[in-house]
Amino acid sequence: MEFRSSTISREDEGQRREPAARNRAKSIEISDPEETVGVTLEFRILGPLEVRMKGRTLTIGGPRQRAVLSALLLSANQVVSFDSLIEKVWNGQPPSTARTQVAICIAALRKAFRTAGWDRETIVTATPGYMLTLSGHSLDSVRFERLVADSVRLAAGRRTAEAAEALRDALALWRGPALGGVYAPFAETEAARLDEQRMLTIEQQMALRLQLGEHQAVLGELQALVSACPLRDRLRHYLMLAQYRSGRRAEALTTFRDGMRHSVEEIGLELGTELQELHNAILRDDVPEPAGPAIAVADTSKQNCAPEQLPECDAYFVGRSREQWLLDDALLVQTTQNSSSIAHITGSPGIGKTGLAVNWAHRSAHRFPDGQLFADLRQHEPLDVLHQFLRSLGAEGPLPTDLAEAAERYRSALEGRRLLVVLDHASSYAQVRPLLPGNGQCRVLITGRATLDELLQNPGLLRLRIGPLTDDESREMLAGVLRDTRAEESPETTRHLVRLCGNTPLALRAAGARLLTKQHWRVHDLVRRLERQADRLAELSIGEDSLRARLDRSLGELDPAAAVAYTGLSRLDGPDFCAASASEALEMDQRDAEDLIETLVDAQLLEVVGRGHWGEMRYRWQELVRLHALACRPAQTCGAHLAV
Repeated sequence: MEFRSSTISREDEGQRREPAARNRAKSIEISDPEETVGVTLEFRILGPLEVRMKGRTLTIGGPRQRAVLSALLLSANQVVSFDSLIEKVWNGQPPSTARTQVAICIAALRKAFRTAGWDRETIVTATPGYMLTLSGHSLDSVRFERLVADSVRLAAGRRTAEAAEALRDALALWRGPALGGVYAPFAETEAARLDEQRMLTIEQQMALRLQLGEHQAVLGELQALVSACPLRDRLRHYLMLAQYRSGRRAEALTTFRDGMRHSVEEIGLELGTELQELHNAILRDDVPEPAGPAIAVADTSKQNCAPEQLPECDAYFVGRSREQWLLDDALLVQTTQNSSSIAHITGSPGIGKTGLAVNWAHRSAHRFPDGQLFADLRQHEPLDVLHQFLRSLGAEGPLPTDLAEAAERYRSALEGRRLLVVLDHASSYAQVRPLLPGNGQCRVLITGRATLDELLQNPGLLRLRIGPLTDDESREMLAGVLRDTRAEESPETTRHLVRLCGNTPLALRAAGARLLTKQHWRVHDLVRRLERQADRLAELSIGEDSLRARLDRSLGELDPAAAVAYTGLSRLDGPDFCAASASEALEMDQRDAEDLIETLVDAQLLEVVGRGHWGEMRYRWQELVRLHALACRPAQTCGAHLAV
C-alpha cells in the first residue's frame, strides 16, 4: 500500500515529533540509550536503507554492500557469523570467493563511516564474524519498537491520549516499505515482518483513537487503509465502528457487505465471527460503547507481543496452488469445534513439505494476529520446544521441568489467542502431542514422513500427501535458481533434465546449483552426466542435507526386515509392481511381502498407484528413491533372509 495517510509517517513529521517522544519516554521512566545527546550515525531501515550523519546521507555501495549492512543492522549488537552473512547475501549459492567479498564489503562500510567523520569502529570483528554496535548511534526500527512499548505502558495506565500520541510518533518514523533498495530474500522476509508490525501498530492506534471518541477524524484514514488492505478484518471492524458512531449506519452495513463479497471472491471464506457479530449489533442498534471489548487495549498489546518465529521463505518456491487451497479450506475457515484444526503434510524425502508449510504460513500470517510459533522437531525435544514457546508467549521465571506440566502451562498461555503453530519434521505422535493447543482458535501445521495415525482422532484433520512438481513448475524452479537463460535455450533438454531429477524440488535445486557453479556448462552437459544412473544421486547431492542424506536417514529409521525389502524390491524391472511380484523378489509369502510394502508406503518411500486389471494393488517407486535403494543393495543383501 502507498504511504499517504497521516497515520503512516513522513520524514519531516518524524523529525518534528521526535523531541516530544523523548520527553514522554522520560515521564514514564524509560531509559533509551539511543535517545542521548551524542547520537552520531543514524541508521534507517523503515523505508529505503539509509545511513545519515549530521543531517546528510552517506553513500553506501552496491547491492552486496547494502545486503551486508542490512544483515548486520537486523542483528545489531549481536555477532553475525561469516557463514550467516554468506548465506544471506548469496541465498545458499555462494561463489568460491564469498568470504573475501564479505570482507571487502565490511572494509568499504568502515571506510564510508570514517570518511563521513566517524573515527571510532562501528563494525567490530568478533569471532566467528562481525558485530555492528549501536552504542552512540540510532536505528529507527529500535526506536519504533520502544515507542510502541511506551504506548502499551501508557495505555495500561489509562493514559490513552498519550498512548495514541506515542504510536503516532512511532509511525512517523516510516518513510516507505522497509529495507527499500535491498534485494535479497532475507531482506524481503524481514521487510514483510516489519511491515506487518507497522500495520499492527496502525490498528492499535485506530483502537485508541476510537476510545478517545475521534470517530469522524479517523474515517478518511480508515477508508484508505481498508481500501489498500481489504482482507484485514480488524481495520474493517474499526471502520464500521467509526461509521456507525458518526451516524453513518447505512455506510457501516455497506462496508460489511463489501468485505464479505471481497473475502468470498478472493479466498473463498466468509468474514470472521467478530465482524459478523458487529454487523448484527449494528442491525439491532446495540453496539458497545467506545470502551467495549472490541477495541480493548489489552488486545492490542497482545498483538504487539505476538511471536513471529517462521523461518525465511524458500526463494525458489513454485506451484502447489491446489495444496495451498486445501490448506486454506482446512485452517482458515472458522469452526465451532473445541479442538484445533490440524493439517499434516507428508511426502517422500526432498519433495518440498517444509517449503509448502513455510510458504503457506507466511502467506496466511495476517490471519493469525496473536502470532506464529515454529519448531524443527529434528533438532529439539518436546520439552525444549515447550520452553521456547512459553518464553515467546511472555512466560517469565522458572519453567516446569515436567513435560505434562509444561504442556498444561503452554495450553493455558494459548487460551483466548489465535495462533498458528508449525511443527516441522515430526517423526512420532509422542513428539507432537504435548505441542497441540487445547482451544479451537489456534491452528496447527505439521510436516514429516511419519503417518501419525493418532491424529485421525481430531475431527478437523487434513492429511495432505504431496507429490512431485509438474514439468512446468519444475522448469520454473530451475530457471529461478539459475537466474540466466540456459534453461530456456533448449526446452526439450530442460524438460529431460527435470524428469531426471524426478520433478523433486530438492533435486532440482541441486541441479541448478551444479549449473551455477559450472557457468561454462549447458543444460545438456548436466543431462549427459545424470543419464548415468550410477552417478545420478552423487551429481544431485550437495551439502549435508542433500537428497541422498535424507534417504540415508529414512533407510536408517526402518526396521531390519523393511530395510531388506527396500533394497530387495529395487531389483524389480520397472518402477511399478504388485505384491505378487514383490513376494517372488523377496522370496516370502505374499501376505508378509504386503506388510513390508505397506511399511515402506508409510515411510513415504513407495507410492500406491491404484489397482491392476485383476484387482491387485500396485505400487510405484520414485526413480531417485529406487536408485538410492539400488545403491544400498550390496550393503543390505548379506543376511537378508535371516533379517526377514
